[in-house]
Amino acid sequence: MAQESADLASDYQFWLQKLSAWEQASSKETQKDTCLHLSGFQEFLRQMYEILKEMDSDAILERFPTIGQLLAKACWNPLILAYDESQKIVIWCLCCLVNKEPRTSAESGLNSWIRGLLSHVLSAFRFDMKEVCLFTKSLGYESIDYYPSLLKNMVLSLVSELRESHLNGLNTQSRMAPERMMSLSQVCVPLVTLPDMEPLVEALLTYHGHEPQEVLAPEFFEAVNEAFLLEKIVLPTSSVVSLWFRHLPSLEKATLHLFEKLFSSKIICLRRMECCIRESFLPQAACQPAIFRIVDEMFRFVLLETDGAPEVLAALQVFTSCLVEALKKEKKQLTFALRTYFPYGAPCLAAALSQHPEAIPQGHRLQPLLHISQLLREAVEDCTRGCPRNPFESWFLFVHFGGWVDLAVAELLLREEAEPPAGLLWLLVFYYSPQDGSQQREQSMVELKVLINRLLMLLRSGSLSATDLQEAAESPSGDPRPPVCGQLVRRLLLSLLLWTPEGHAIVWEAVTHGPTFEITGPGCCPRIWRSTRPQHRPRAHLCCTEMAHTDAVIHEIIGFLDQTLYRSQHLCVEASRKLARDLLKELQAQV
Repeated sequence: MAQESADLASDYQFWLQKLSAWEQASSKETQKDTCLHLSGFQEFLRQMYEILKEMDSDAILERFPTIGQLLAKACWNPLILAYDESQKIVIWCLCCLVNKEPRTSAESGLNSWIRGLLSHVLSAFRFDMKEVCLFTKSLGYESIDYYPSLLKNMVLSLVSELRESHLNGLNTQSRMAPERMMSLSQVCVPLVTLPDMEPLVEALLTYHGHEPQEVLAPEFFEAVNEAFLLEKIVLPTSSVVSLWFRHLPSLEKATLHLFEKLFSSKIICLRRMECCIRESFLPQAACQPAIFRIVDEMFRFVLLETDGAPEVLAALQVFTSCLVEALKKEKKQLTFALRTYFPYGAPCLAAALSQHPEAIPQGHRLQPLLHISQLLREAVEDCTRGCPRNPFESWFLFVHFGGWVDLAVAELLLREEAEPPAGLLWLLVFYYSPQDGSQQREQSMVELKVLINRLLMLLRSGSLSATDLQEAAESPSGDPRPPVCGQLVRRLLLSLLLWTPEGHAIVWEAVTHGPTFEITGPGCCPRIWRSTRPQHRPRAHLCCTEMAHTDAVIHEIIGFLDQTLYRSQHLCVEASRKLARDLLKELQAQV
C-alpha cells in the first residue's frame, strides 16, 4: 500500500511538471510530446478519479493541495480535451472537488472557480477559436479566419487538398509537401476519435504519394489503429486495408487483438469465432496477399508454440473460410489467389483444396479425397527428387481447409464397401500426426483400418450396443494407443454415433433419461460414458470415445460437437443437430 502511494505521488509530480512545460510552449515539439503522452495522462486521470471519488472535498485538498492547479492546466490544453475520454474524466475529477455544503467564503469561492472550469470544459467541446488555434496554426492557417461552425469546412478543405494532391501524381509543384503531410498527421493524433475528423483520417490513410518513404507519422497509424480496435471510430474497408498495409506494427497488433478474443475462452465455439473474425476486418484486409501472409505467419507461429492446439486449428480454418468468402465477394480468381497466398505448397494441391467440399455430390466425394491424399503423400514422402519436403509445410496448407477431414471421416463410416480406401486412412493419420515417419504412419493406418472394419461389421450386423463399441475400440495389440491415435479413435466413434441411425438409438437412450455423464478410465483406454442416475432409473451406457478423465479430453469432445453443429449445414452430412446440441449441453454442464 505504501509503495502504491509513493508511486502515485511520483506520477502526480511528473504530470504536474509535464502540464507546466506544455503550457509554457506551443512549438511543434511540444505538441508532439503532448501527443505521445496523451494515453498515459488519461490513465493517470482515471487512477486519480478512482481515489478522489472515495474522499470528500476537504480530504482531497489536504492530500493533494495542488490538485486544482493540475486539473486547471489540463482544462486549458485543447489536445488533452480532444483526446478520447480525457475530457469526461477531467469533468469527473472536477466534480469531486465541489464542496456540497460550503461553510466559508473560501469554500464558496472554490466552488465558483470549479464551476467556471466546468463551463469552459463543456464549451470547449464545441471547439471555439481558442481551442482550434493550436490546430489551425499547425496547418498553416490563421485562427482568426475560423469559427466553431467552420471546423467541418476546414476538414473538408484539407480532404479536398489531399485528393487533388493525390490526383496530381508526379507533378511535384502541385503535390502537398511530405513535411506538411507529416505535420498534419501528427496534429491529428489526439483528434482521431472526433466524428468531425473522420473524413480527414480516411483521406490521410488512403493517400498514396510517390515518396520512397512513408510520409505519415507512425504515431498517427498507432492512434488510428488503437481507436479502431477499441471500436471508438468506424472506418471503411479501404482505409483499414491501407492502414495495415502501410504500418506493419498495426497489422500485428490487430492480429494479436483478434487472437486474444478467440482464445480467451477454454471452450471452443466456432460461431463465436466466426463472429469475432468477421468483425475484425482481417479477412477482408487479407484479400491483399501481403496482409494475408503476415496474418498466416502469425497463425503458423501460434500453432507451433501450442503444438497444434485444437482451438488454434479451429480458428485458422474459420479464418480461411471467411477469407474465401471475402474473395468471392471481390470476384477474384480463387485458384490464382491461393497460389499467391500459399507459395510454400504445390499449386495443384492448393487448387484441389480450394474446391468446396459441400459442393461435391455425395456419390462423387471419394475421388477428390483420394486425389488430395495422393498429392499430399507425394509432397511428404516422395524421395525421387532428393530429400522429401518438410511435412509441416504440406500439413499447414492442408489444415487451412478442415472440411476435407470431415468428409474423409464420413466417407470411411458411411460407405458400404468392406475395405476402407488406403488413401483416406493415410489422409486422416497425416492430419492428426504429421510429425510421424512413414513407418509410424503405416502402423497407425493398420490400427485405424482394423477399427473401421470392426465398426462397419457392427453396422452391417444390424445390432449395435455400447458394449460392442467398447470392444471394437480396443487396440488390436492390447497396448495403450498414443494420444494422437486416441484422438482419431474418439472422433470416429463420436461420428458414428452422430451420423448413423444405430448410433442415434444408443445416444437417445442416454439423453432422454437426462443422465449426467461420468468420464472414467486412465490414459486413452476405452471406457464407458455412464449415467450416474439412481439405480431404479434406466441406465444407458454410452461408449462414444476412448474417454479419459482429463479436462483436456472433455474440451476436445465439446469442440468436436460444436464443430459438428457448425459444419453440418456446410458439408451436407447426415448429422443430427438436435442430438449433438443435447450432448454438448450435457458436457458443458460438467465443465
